[in-house]
Amino acid sequence: MPTAVRSKGFIAIALLPALLLFLVFVIIPVFWSAYYGFFSWKGFGDAKFIGFDNYIEMFKDPIFWRALRNNLILVGSSIIGQIPIALIIAIVLFKNSFFSRFIRSAVFMPMVLSTVVVGLIWGYIYHPQFGIANYVLEMLGLESWTRPWLSDPKVNMLAISIPINWANVGPYLVIFIAALQNISPEIHDAAQIDGSTGWNKLTQITLPMVWNTVVVTIVLCISGSLKAFDHVIVMTGGGPAQSTELLATYMYNSTFSVYRYGYGSAVSTMIMIVSAILIALNYFATRRKPS
Repeated sequence: MPTAVRSKGFIAIALLPALLLFLVFVIIPVFWSAYYGFFSWKGFGDAKFIGFDNYIEMFKDPIFWRALRNNLILVGSSIIGQIPIALIIAIVLFKNSFFSRFIRSAVFMPMVLSTVVVGLIWGYIYHPQFGIANYVLEMLGLESWTRPWLSDPKVNMLAISIPINWANVGPYLVIFIAALQNISPEIHDAAQIDGSTGWNKLTQITLPMVWNTVVVTIVLCISGSLKAFDHVIVMTGGGPAQSTELLATYMYNSTFSVYRYGYGSAVSTMIMIVSAILIALNYFATRRKPS
């Protein structure tokens, strides 16, 4: 038997346990949830088939559309606030020095912290009476800028997006550093000989070489933002008056608070549909590499 065939067989056998676990704990529950979205079910007893009534009710609920709008705001702020910052830091800290390793660890540290801890920390930072955010503004003579950050519907989504971005830059930093390390030094040497330096080298050499990684990180950013839950629950609980409601918190409040598991399943299916649409738009928009 050829070596290539034996290698492929070994890889298939090695991946089989992970694929089975993924099938049992991810794929099957996804389709099972989509199935229950067509039923009225309280989590126990018989489920009553109601067709698309859950979806019709969802589309008529203004809170759902508010949650969708807030999630799209969070997706946009995450893509703008996480991907470029992580890429810039990765390029600046590409050299393997002690200072670079220290800064990388510092940037990655929020990812190690529990999301509940991050939410509590930033909840205290935004506190209207003794929070450090308003205190710093007062010290700078900007009293007119102080406000109840998590209670003001005009700014609370922006206030929530900042700690989410702060906590999630680290993983993308690691991904970009790995992508930059895979660029052959010979390419950089050839570019230097040709006189390509600075911005020209970044846009003509570095960015096209890591563009596929950028596309993947945007996909991860979209999926991560659409399932954001912990930070919002800890800091605002979706309030006040559902002004910070996200699709995940809307699903949680519509499912476990009132025991409507069929309706919650419909909402979770809609989250997957929205995620698939945004990911498809991302691939369409980023299919051409920058040149």
